[in-house]
Amino acid sequence: MGFSLHASNTNDPPEVRNWRIHLMAVIVSMGALAMGYDTSVIGGTLALDSFRRDFDLVDKSSTQTDTLQGNIVSCFQAGAFFGPFITYPIADRIGRKNAILIASIIFLIGGTLMTASNGILPLIYVGRAIAGFGIGSASLMIPVYISETSPPSIRGRLVGIFEILSQGGGMLGFWINYAVNRTISVELKAQWITPLGLQLLPGALLMIGVLWCPESPRYYVKKDQWEKAIKTLSWIRKLPENHPYILQEVEDIRAQNAIARPPPGVKHSKSYYAKRLFQKGTRNRIGIGLLLMAFQNLTGVNIITYYSPRIFETLGISGTDTKLFATGFYGLAKTLGMIIFSVWLVERLGRRPGLIWGAFVGSLPMWYLGGYVFKADPTATAEAGVTSRSGAGYFAMVCVYLYGLIYCATWQGITWVYCSEIFPLDIRMLCVAITTADQWLWSFIISRTTPYMITSLGYGTYFFFASLMVAMGLWAYFFVPETKGKTLEDMEPIFGAPNALDTSSKLGGDEDPEGASHIEKKFGEKVTYIESTRERSRTRTPEPQPVTRILSA
Repeated sequence: MGFSLHASNTNDPPEVRNWRIHLMAVIVSMGALAMGYDTSVIGGTLALDSFRRDFDLVDKSSTQTDTLQGNIVSCFQAGAFFGPFITYPIADRIGRKNAILIASIIFLIGGTLMTASNGILPLIYVGRAIAGFGIGSASLMIPVYISETSPPSIRGRLVGIFEILSQGGGMLGFWINYAVNRTISVELKAQWITPLGLQLLPGALLMIGVLWCPESPRYYVKKDQWEKAIKTLSWIRKLPENHPYILQEVEDIRAQNAIARPPPGVKHSKSYYAKRLFQKGTRNRIGIGLLLMAFQNLTGVNIITYYSPRIFETLGISGTDTKLFATGFYGLAKTLGMIIFSVWLVERLGRRPGLIWGAFVGSLPMWYLGGYVFKADPTATAEAGVTSRSGAGYFAMVCVYLYGLIYCATWQGITWVYCSEIFPLDIRMLCVAITTADQWLWSFIISRTTPYMITSLGYGTYFFFASLMVAMGLWAYFFVPETKGKTLEDMEPIFGAPNALDTSSKLGGDEDPEGASHIEKKFGEKVTYIESTRERSRTRTPEPQPVTRILSA
């Protein structure tokens, strides 16, 4: 069969895996670059002597410092939590593209306030909250946009670009803090202004670049704009408008859109959305998405991402410069993990096996870190004036890097891919808004409690997260079905919902005659091809999964 970098269980022609779709993913993922950079840069910036001096943190007690650090870091997550809920109805009304544009502008406003704070702590709080709101909105829409425009064979890879740039941004944040600490005098405000100001660059690139990107074809179908949907899909796929692949994809989207329409005379009211959310085949997807986002944070990765200098201090590494240098290699390890995930694992290994193996194997470095801190007590050793480290101490540092690589090659990328692809078209933005807000809620909880956990629990912090990862692997084994290589319309039968291609379903949606007649009128004899492929799609069954009956309950 040979080696390939895309899923092999699809009918995608080679033309659809073109430069255009990859460039679109890279452009909108500038939002992920900004997200990763803003998330990671703050930990190193807080450790800079110039920042501590200008914001009056030098003479604070350890408890006061923990509180201030927790406040500064968690303001971002608080803003990001509200972003998806406020943005999803806007994205459904004005489109994914325009909503991403607005999110980029909001982020730029927040980043500007942080950069211009000039020692005024409230401006840091407000700026981080506003920037977080913009990033929270972008983190909702960008994976959905990529997923809705991607062909099935490389959907995981393209959403993986979102995560590669997110981790790449994190890596840049780590190394830029190290660079400014080495090259800019501590006497200058530019030492902390530079890392905060550079976050504006990816935000500006997103704002400009998204103007070139087309709107999602599935959004056009949802709005009954059939000409635009077909033309856009043809442009993205680099295939003629009457190509059989384009016709089949448009028909599959039309069929799912038809099944999800309310009965004649019924509007998309609050009761309609509530009914759809708790419907068989949808409620289980919501549950899986919420747990995935919560578990992603409960792996413990953010205790290193947000507070990496503090973590390396517990491993016996002293000195701001040395801690920032060690943190930079952690960013490299995470970025390498995301590249491995996107280029190979996601479309070869799959979603479910990646979660299982990532949890069990990823817990091993955490167990070692906890055991090392328990046995060696490196913080107390450093306070006593002993600075030498043993081979076990150096291996503890390696474990930090191994953990970042394994996590990013599995749980980090898979979670975002999975939650962007599994939900029904009519309530996709609402469902992804719920799961994305859940991600930021747990990110807020972890970032807010981590300083106290590190101070109070010490080695127990690592044991706690390692135990949770084992439990997550067991959960993934029993409750997460595989979606590799499936179309977005295939998700309905996989999760036990009525088949989107069966327009005689009991859901009560209309047959969408306008969409069907438009396709027939525009392409004539080609509709016979659609009907034949549609019949084949009716008989298509998902790969067997454990406890599928439980999942679809």
